[in-house]
Amino acid sequence: MTRDLIAQRKTIKGSVTFLLFGLIFAFFVGSWVISFMNITISSPYQFLFFLVVIGAITGALLESIPHSNEDLTVPLGSAMAMWLFSGFEYWVSPNYLILVLALMLSIGYISHKMNIADITGALSGVLLGVLIIIFRDIRWFAILFIFLVLGGAFTRYKYGYKQSLGIAEAEGGARGYRNVFGNGLLALILAVAGGVLGNPILLIGYLGAIATATGDTLASEIGETSKSQPMSIITFKKVPAGTSGAISLLGEISAIIGSAVIGILATLLGMVGLHVVAITIMGGFIGTNVDSLLGATLENRGYLTNSSVNLFATVAGALVSVGLFYVLV
Repeated sequence: MTRDLIAQRKTIKGSVTFLLFGLIFAFFVGSWVISFMNITISSPYQFLFFLVVIGAITGALLESIPHSNEDLTVPLGSAMAMWLFSGFEYWVSPNYLILVLALMLSIGYISHKMNIADITGALSGVLLGVLIIIFRDIRWFAILFIFLVLGGAFTRYKYGYKQSLGIAEAEGGARGYRNVFGNGLLALILAVAGGVLGNPILLIGYLGAIATATGDTLASEIGETSKSQPMSIITFKKVPAGTSGAISLLGEISAIIGSAVIGILATLLGMVGLHVVAITIMGGFIGTNVDSLLGATLENRGYLTNSSVNLFATVAGALVSVGLFYVLV
């Protein structure tokens, strides 16, 4: 039986079961280590539970990804994730963490059943969601969540038409872990840094990164349905729909609207003032076009993948937003 066939037979229920059993096993082993070594850090079991949850989610995610060294990758990846977050000496109430984990597992399960994400994408979303809520709060996750909802909805927008052109997302539009981390990795880093450092400017970068991801997704999924032929962002010559680096008026307007949704939602949630909406729109719009520029150059030449282009674009959107905030506010 090939690895690909094994991967196809994996189910979200099986991955969640793997996660929960891994969590329980690791917690009991960790508790024994704490007792045996007489570790005296403050709240050792709360700290252990936090690390175990992160390790269990990471392990379930790695187990769901087809690769050649699965037996070695899963424990090593889980251990590295736990080691990374152990350096922050950061934890929350186990009851709160259980509620957050239950919420994110429910959202991940629903997103998979609705074909918004495959198993790897759903578990990646669970990991991002848990960390963002724990290090910041539910409002920060709401910003990411609206991006996921809009992305899933507009991926299906005129899907049959896009499929007929050969430019529709594969697997019915279900997003995988590469897409989730390509669009959300920087946001995760900024959220964790915000929780540890407490610098409010990191929220501006976070909004710029998510605005870029949202604007780019809407620009692609809606812009591809434009009746007018798109053009290259480099040469401004007509190119086929779906070409990396192609832009259209409909796509550019969609990018602005998507970025505006992120800024407006952040304002409604009381995270920022109304003046930040314009900054978020500019950051998202410029970041989206950086994505197109990188797509037309480095991606088309094989130097970057689509996911890495998305990551660099979110970095650009975050930097533009932070820069504008310092200049204008």
